[in-house]
Amino acid sequence: MKNIILSLNLLLLISSCKNENINNSAFPSKVATAKYVSFGDSITADGALTKEQMIAKYNTMNAGDTIEVKFKSTVKEVCQKKGCWMNLELGENKESFVRFKHYGFFMPKNAAGSQAIVQGKAFVSIETIDELKHYAKDAGKSKAAIDSIKSSKTNYSFTANGVLIQQ
Repeated sequence: MKNIILSLNLLLLISSCKNENINNSAFPSKVATAKYVSFGDSITADGALTKEQMIAKYNTMNAGDTIEVKFKSTVKEVCQKKGCWMNLELGENKESFVRFKHYGFFMPKNAAGSQAIVQGKAFVSIETIDELKHYAKDAGKSKAAIDSIKSSKTNYSFTANGVLIQQ
């Protein structure tokens, strides 16, 4: 009985050990996984859509639609004041404007160019011509620039409750 208990304890000890520095050439069945830094709620990389899958979802949405989703893309730009927003590339010359739930966390200001996985709510909003002209006026644009605004703008937005940034 004593030997059985000892054997079980030894088996548990051996199976609980991990070797994080596995040489993939020695173990071809092992695949290297990306390392991430987590912000906000704890999330995993599993099941994240690609940016191409995400733009396809955005393209089917109407203003006011909201979906819960997780996707992976490249960080294009981060707020340089305190990291309170970021833009993620979607392809097709489009991007998703990402804010963080209740401003509960912020991104590193040097995250541009990094891979990110965001989980939260994606939504579409439309800025009217009047809103765009108002923003242009607030930004100090010239009268000619303000008058040249002739169409509304569709925004692909995202409120993230958790973010992973690849190291």
